[in-house]
Amino acid sequence: MDLHQPTVEQLDLTTILQALGDPVRLKIVRELAAAGEQICGAMDLGISKSTRSHHFKTLREAGITDTRIEGTHRHISLRRADLDARFPGLLDAVLQTAPVA
Repeated sequence: MDLHQPTVEQLDLTTILQALGDPVRLKIVRELAAAGEQICGAMDLGISKSTRSHHFKTLREAGITDTRIEGTHRHISLRRADLDARFPGLLDAVLQTAPVA
């Protein structure tokens, strides 16, 4: 199964900032930045499965995360190198300045 994920050249600043503007998605990004790759179902977000899926899809389609499917699990990781290549320092600036929910 192929999931849509933009190339580095397709990363769009407005789309990325909109995705990061949601507190739940920002929490996901913070957790991935701190702990590395996670299985999406193992992250304790306090939201329903369908809402969780929506947030992961939004982050993936914005180019912030990478989703790797292995069996029945979806492994989520930050595309830090791609984001830093396209928008140097953006991810670090957002993570350092955004309030912790």
